[in-house]
Amino acid sequence: MRALAWLFRLIVLAAAVVLALLWLRGPVPPPPTDTPAPPKGYAAIPAPGPRTPPLTEAIDRILVEKAARRLTVFRAGKPVRTYQAALGSQPLGAKRVRGDGKTPEGIYRIDRRNPASSYHMSLGVSYPQAADRKRAAALGQPPGGDIFIHGQPNELQDGLMLKGDWTAGCIALTNAEIEELWRITPAGTEIEILP
Repeated sequence: MRALAWLFRLIVLAAAVVLALLWLRGPVPPPPTDTPAPPKGYAAIPAPGPRTPPLTEAIDRILVEKAARRLTVFRAGKPVRTYQAALGSQPLGAKRVRGDGKTPEGIYRIDRRNPASSYHMSLGVSYPQAADRKRAAALGQPPGGDIFIHGQPNELQDGLMLKGDWTAGCIALTNAEIEELWRITPAGTEIEILP
């Protein structure tokens, strides 16, 4: 009986020591996750996976339909792939001046490539053109520029994409999609951007 009482006291003492150590350690941090939070100010969702089969032949035209948030690529007049796209933060209406958050509307060309941009790869759009500059000048403001088709921000973990229309006027795709578009879009490709 005495041995049982000593055993009971020993168990109570051990439990008290464990509880005291847990109390001194403080709250337990949450377990690490594989997906860090998106950068401050961004909301992110998982990006869709790569498409199969990947496109390998050059395209000759890009059509962006802003209302549908859709970018379609064409070869010899036939659509070969469609992507969902994010636009400028103020998607209604054509771009008029620098900083208006709008994506341009009209017919342009892919005029440059930037593999080391602030976003995952980028294809430059030939905005502003003469008519764009004239319209902005009539408003007494610069037209803006640096309009691109690009991927997600470089600081965003791969496999995530930003939700909604978030660019300053560019057209954004997932990283996998811009990689595919980069491979099949030669310089000079026409891009038509519709309302």
